[in-house]
Amino acid sequence: MISDLETLFELQREGEDVGGEIRQELKTLGERLEKLETEMLLAGENDFRDAIVEIHPGAGGIESQDWAEMLLRMYLRWAERVGFPTVVTDRQEGEGAGIKSVTFEVNGENAYGLLQSEVGVHRLVRISPFDANARRHTSFASVYVYPQVDEEIKIDIKPDELRVDTFRAGGKGGQHVNRTDSAVRMVHLPTGIVVQCQNERSQHKNRDMAMKQLRARLYEHEMAKKNAVSQQIEDNKADINFGSQIRSYVLAPYRLIKDHRTKFGVGDVDRVIDGDLEPFMHAYLVWKRTGKTAGADGKEDLPES
Repeated sequence: MISDLETLFELQREGEDVGGEIRQELKTLGERLEKLETEMLLAGENDFRDAIVEIHPGAGGIESQDWAEMLLRMYLRWAERVGFPTVVTDRQEGEGAGIKSVTFEVNGENAYGLLQSEVGVHRLVRISPFDANARRHTSFASVYVYPQVDEEIKIDIKPDELRVDTFRAGGKGGQHVNRTDSAVRMVHLPTGIVVQCQNERSQHKNRDMAMKQLRARLYEHEMAKKNAVSQQIEDNKADINFGSQIRSYVLAPYRLIKDHRTKFGVGDVDRVIDGDLEPFMHAYLVWKRTGKTAGADGKEDLPES
């Protein structure tokens, strides 16, 4: 790539009109360097692992439920862009539109390290499609991310500390799913951690997937007690309300997505919502490692309603 640029600059010096090609090569080089820097910044103990992601809407009913579903689509599109397989293990449909909650797996190298940038409260400002008067609404949804634990890490789950319930799956699961008690809910009594899975038609498969999620949650629970890095995940579980957001997605009266931690912002909101999250993830990793932000003064001018 460097040699190609040198050739293009030489042609430009000879009078050739290659300015557009030079700009494209420089853009490609910048993206490649950013990707390499991101990989270098992923040095955490669990960064290399697959991830389990949960999304929950905040207060606001159908508005927040719809926003939670938009976030789900954004992350699934991002995973598709980077070639990471995903599996939705539990999805609770909203009343009227959107979702009440969703849990899904993202499988790929450094999936957990990259998705840590998304942990926290996400705020949406838009003209509501559900408001007949076309008023502007603000919605919130929270995102939690956990590392998937492999079988080499020993998590002791005693049978007498575990309550397992089966129930009839709901939602868009098909006739067989809806007519049998195939869904599984597990409660770890000492910690109160609850996981459930209703994605598969087989109760046995749902039980295996729920156990994998429980192992991941218990591992994170133990790690959070031992070091401040994992504790940050718990600290980010703030109230889903004004003032606690990590990122704002403003679709009206202007269009801007801005991360409040890194001060990084993008005006092309459609591209981001369609899964182009790499710049935000890179800015977060730089900020987390060095404390450097994208904004010079850190001022924000986002509307509060």
